[in-house]
Amino acid sequence: MKPRFTGLGTLALLLLMSFAPLVQAQTEATAARAENPIRYDVTKEVTLTGTVSKVLAKASPGMLWGSHLLLATDSGEVDASLGLSGSHGRDALSVKAGQLIEMTGVMKTIRNRQVFLARTMKVGERVYAIRNERGIPVRPQSRERASQKTAEKGETL
Repeated sequence: MKPRFTGLGTLALLLLMSFAPLVQAQTEATAARAENPIRYDVTKEVTLTGTVSKVLAKASPGMLWGSHLLLATDSGEVDASLGLSGSHGRDALSVKAGQLIEMTGVMKTIRNRQVFLARTMKVGERVYAIRNERGIPVRPQSRERASQKTAEKGETL
């Protein structure tokens, strides 16, 4: 009987060893998901100043969904994502090619392309909220409520 249990123990050990690569692959996949390329980290925010070279109401193929601005900066052209509702709603962004603007956000590599996830945009004295501090796009209704609150207080958004 003893050789039989030894053989079963060896077989069980071999089976466990065959599952080890699957467990490792699953752990690596979980780690890769944790590194979400769109995750917005407010501690990595930068402010860019430049001239709007092009306004895209719809994304071109290969871009993130939503509206975009191409911003000419001292460092080169930057693709700035404004999200799905950046140019919609009552308090929509009002910007044209040739305007000087200031944007605050985070630069990310998404689908092998550099994109600037804009959180705020300043045009003249007007500041537009595009995303909140977690990187979630601000809906047109939220922008409208925020502008009404600041107007009541006599402030600029």
